[in-house]
Amino acid sequence: MALCTMILATQNLAAQPSKTFTLSEVYELAIANSKQLKLSKTSVETAQSATQLVKTALLPSLDVSFSALYIGNGVITDRDFSNVKNVEMPHLGNNFGIEASQVVFAGKAIATNIEKAKLEEQIAQLNYDRDELDICFLVTGYYLDLYKLKNQREVFLKNIEQTELLIKQIRSKESQGMALSSDVTRHELILQNLKLALIELENNSKIINNQLVVTLGLPAETTINPDSSVLDLDLTSVRPDNLLQIATSNLPELKSAALNKEIAAKELRIAKADYSPQIAMIAANNFNGPLLIEVPTINSNFNYWYVGVGIKYNLASLYKTKQKMQLASRKQLMTEYSEALTLEQTQVAINNAYIKFMESYERLNVFETNSRLADENYRIINNRYLNELVLITEMLDASNTKLNAELQVVNAKLNVIYTYYKLQREIGNKINK
Repeated sequence: MALCTMILATQNLAAQPSKTFTLSEVYELAIANSKQLKLSKTSVETAQSATQLVKTALLPSLDVSFSALYIGNGVITDRDFSNVKNVEMPHLGNNFGIEASQVVFAGKAIATNIEKAKLEEQIAQLNYDRDELDICFLVTGYYLDLYKLKNQREVFLKNIEQTELLIKQIRSKESQGMALSSDVTRHELILQNLKLALIELENNSKIINNQLVVTLGLPAETTINPDSSVLDLDLTSVRPDNLLQIATSNLPELKSAALNKEIAAKELRIAKADYSPQIAMIAANNFNGPLLIEVPTINSNFNYWYVGVGIKYNLASLYKTKQKMQLASRKQLMTEYSEALTLEQTQVAINNAYIKFMESYERLNVFETNSRLADENYRIINNRYLNELVLITEMLDASNTKLNAELQVVNAKLNVIYTYYKLQREIGNKINK
């Protein structure tokens, strides 16, 4: 059953289109097709539109009105509503007016609102940059997992081949009366377990491949083959003394925290502007008829125009603005604390990522040494077993130790690269390879 399942899985994989992608190509596809990035890009465009809308406050306003009227007859009475008289009125009325105004002073509220909108636009762009870093790091994890599973598959296939060869040798010794049938059975059990583990590994590879394919927007049947160039990454440029400096320059979270503090300062300035009056230049023209303010009514059109300066002041701001300023001051204080907290969290994250990066190097060195020792031990035990100097249990232990050591080396190599990319994400550094 295990053999049949493995054959079907292999045929299924062979039927899928397979293509080798470099990590940089994976990044390009992720950036182009990620739904999260498309949403973030739309947020950037929305913020840009909001900035343009706020800028329209600098433009003059122009109000135009027109009305055509039917005027009924008038009624005149004394003050005590006696002596009622009907007055004939012209029945056709018209009213046309146009007024233009331009605000020339508003306590810097308009300019500050525009500056605030520009800052919010920058924050939207930083959110896009943050999401781009997250998406690239996400696909990096998938990509390295695929590479890890690919290498593990090669290790399993190699051990299956060695186990099959060992079974042949034991069968030969059994035919000569030098081995027991139970020895063959034990190794066949090991072989079946290896083949089952290979099936599980290939299924895990399918799952991760599907996750990566969906993120990249590729056809569902695509099989991605990681390129070995990912192992050529130069990891020697990492120095702990400049990591925080790089993060300060690149990390979107730190930049956003600083911009939020500036926005809070702008909101405080906007709140203060309520204490100032609004001054505007005004020009208008009115064309009305008939003249209803005269008795009897004058059935003529009357046109007049004017220019001047208008001043408007909201007296309620004398007792409302104080609360607005208190709220804005609290928000400003919160943004200062938030910036300090973000910087603190960044320092901790960078330190942890760097420690894990260096630890991955140490683990790789240890596992490579263990693998060399396990290979040597397996070779010695195998020779001694063939010469009937050790028991089958020692041979099984040596084989299992060798397999585990090889798998640990494969995982450790890719873990070094993963921790490197993790460190780059924590400092906000974009990786092109």
